[in-house]
Amino acid sequence: MQGSIILLNGASSAGKSTLARALQARLPGPFWHWSIDHLRAAQVLPQARIDRGEFAWRDLREPFFAGFHGSIASLAQAGNSLIVEHIVETQAWMDRLLRTLAGLDVFFVGLHCPLDELERRERARGDRRVGEARADFETTHRFCSYDLECDSMQPAEVNAERVTAAWQVRRAPGAFARMAAAQVGGA
Repeated sequence: MQGSIILLNGASSAGKSTLARALQARLPGPFWHWSIDHLRAAQVLPQARIDRGEFAWRDLREPFFAGFHGSIASLAQAGNSLIVEHIVETQAWMDRLLRTLAGLDVFFVGLHCPLDELERRERARGDRRVGEARADFETTHRFCSYDLECDSMQPAEVNAERVTAAWQVRRAPGAFARMAAAQVGGA
């Protein structure tokens, strides 16, 4: 039996991790919390060598993200339910996600946050390159339609309740199936 995927899309510092933890505590079954930040924290990248310039991140970035997108499908196909946090940066990434996750139970959630608050959070965190939040704000939601949209200015518990309630009554076709069908119809 395949697992379900709740895919959270929002700019850097929008509160995806906080919402994911609140969802993990609330959802009726076991859900993995899966993100790029987890892979970075596990030190899967040769970050020291990237930082020294031995390896160019620009050469590693696309295969890294292609693998991350594929891992979402593999984990769900193996029967694991996932809360995935991501920043959909390009139409090409959205297209790849639509292809890679086709046929899976994906509930797509857009997490929105005002730019001034994103930039405040980015500065307060201190672990992000200044400007990432602004760049994400300008592109992240451009390629997507959602099953549910949330305002990250609301408490995470409120958004977790909204996501859980909407996820429990979701109906096909979901946003991913509708976006994929629109691509086929528009091609």
